[in-house]
Formats: sequence, structure tokens, C-alpha cells
Amino acid sequence: MNRRKVISAVAGAAAWPFVARAQQRAMPLVGFLFQGPRDPTGRRNAADFQKGLNKAGWVEGQNVQIEYRWADNQLDQLPALAADLVRRNTSLIAAAYSPAAIAAKAATSTIPIVFLSGTDPIRDGLVAALNRPGGNVTGMAFSNVLLGAKRLGLLHDLLPAATTFALLFNPTNRLASESYLEATQTASHSLGLQLVVLSASSEHEVRNGFATMVEQRIGGLIVPADASFGSLQDQIVGLAAHHMIPTIYFQREAVVAGGLTSYGTNFPNAFREVGMYAGRILKGEKAVDLPVLQSDKFEFVINLITATTLGLTIPPDVLSIADEVIE
Repeated sequence: MNRRKVISAVAGAAAWPFVARAQQRAMPLVGFLFQGPRDPTGRRNAADFQKGLNKAGWVEGQNVQIEYRWADNQLDQLPALAADLVRRNTSLIAAAYSPAAIAAKAATSTIPIVFLSGTDPIRDGLVAALNRPGGNVTGMAFSNVLLGAKRLGLLHDLLPAATTFALLFNPTNRLASESYLEATQTASHSLGLQLVVLSASSEHEVRNGFATMVEQRIGGLIVPADASFGSLQDQIVGLAAHHMIPTIYFQREAVVAGGLTSYGTNFPNAFREVGMYAGRILKGEKAVDLPVLQSDKFEFVINLITATTLGLTIPPDVLSIADEVIE
């Protein structure tokens, strides 16, 4: 090998790591901004988001990279996490839930944002309209507010003799909690029921809340959709079983874990839809042209084993409308 070929070979070998890194970075970089922690629930949500991306033709590590940011329910950390994703020049940011989406929108007006929200995205300032979002933001919304009245009604159907119910309220996430509380209080008044509001966002506060429920002889408990309550799911299910308090949750996983019943959005499907929307944008579609999706998949799940443990007989008309019965 002559001297010129040797120099070329050495130069090529030295340049290869830089070429490889450039090719790797040439992949689109997606930021996944999650309000909650990287616990089993958060990891399941991220996996479902990835499945949506896969369905749209994107596979992590092959033709797309994903940077994950977890706020651990510390909502004041979301602006910094969103800003970090913007600094990394992400191609798109997927944000769950409303506080994360709001932080992402405040951080950038150019990077596309796809959100999953349980509140009104128009009221929250995320989009101008559902059918024509405007700007760089679109996503999926599920009406957590309306679901509050539905959960109370279902729990009352399960416990027709009960007149006093409790609602967990997360004071650190007032954006979602206050509108949900207002709708549930309105429903309780129309049904002639008393609603006791229990503020809780930590293990200690949840324990105190259950002590209050025992003291006040609460008939049943409503756990609304909130990332904090998702993180505390095992504790809440355990305390509800220990104190024999019938509880309706916002996600099926709590019923599988031993909770009595749940009614809510099909979260695996919702995160897959967000992933598919993200994939379409990565392929060149614009957020401004993609209408906000509205979740239409809701699940009513009952655990008959738990009902028996609580000494409850599920009315046949309630059992007949369940989407899933665990027995």
C-alpha cells in the first residue's frame, strides 16, 4: 500500500466515529415529557406511546430517538424539563398531561407538540379550536370533568343505601382538580348526596384521608384521573381494602390490582393514538392541520372478588353494563 492510500485509510478510520454519530443524530429526536414519575404506570404509558410510533413506521433506536423526562408529579419542574428538550433541538415533544403540555407550549412556538389532556385544551390555551388547533400544538383530549359525574353515579348505583361519598383532591394540580371537583359537586347535589373533599397528594396525606373517611363513615370513595393518584395506586387500593371502603378508580389497572371498580379512558389506546399522531408529524404533516382527537373509548370494570370481600352484591343492571368483570 503506498503512502497516499495509508493516509486515506487512517483518515477514514479516524473520521468514522464522527460519521456514525452524525448519522445517529440525523434520526428525528422526540421528547417525551411526562407529568408523573418513571414508575410502572409511567413506563406502561411510554411503551404504549412507542407502540403508536411503531404503527406509524417509527422504531426507537432504528429511525427515531426518544428523550424521556419525568417530572415525578413536581409540576414546578415541568418548565425546566420542557426547556431542556427544546435546547436539545427535538423534532417533536409528546406531553402528558395538561400541565406538561402547557409547559411545552410556553417553551417553544415552533417545535410540534402532541399532548394527552384530561382538561379542556381550548380553555387551557393549548389550541384555538378542536378542529383547527392553530400553531404548533395538537393531540388527544378526554373529558375528565364529565367523567367525575359518571363515576359518582356508578358508585351510587353500586351503593344505593349510601348517602355520603368522598373525593380525593390533588391541590398541587388545580388545573385539573378544580374543574373535576366542581362537576362532581354539581352531580352530588342533583342526586341528593353529600360529598366530602379530601386533599391529598402524598402517601402521608392519603393515609390521613382514609382516617377521615373511617371517622366520618364514608360510604364510598372516588379517585379521579391524576398522575399523583396513579403513582399512589397500590397504597390507595391497599387502604381501601383494609378499611373496607368501596372505591371507584379512573383506570382499569387499579381494579386488576384489587380495587372494586373503575370507569375511565382507555389509557393504553390514548397513548397509542398520541404516538401515531407524533409519527404522522414526523413524516411531514403539520400540527396545525391535525384536529384534536377526542377519546371515545371508556371502560367500566368491576372486580367481583373484591365485591364479595366487601360484602357487596352488584345489582344485575349495573353488572350488565360492565365492559369487563373480574372474577
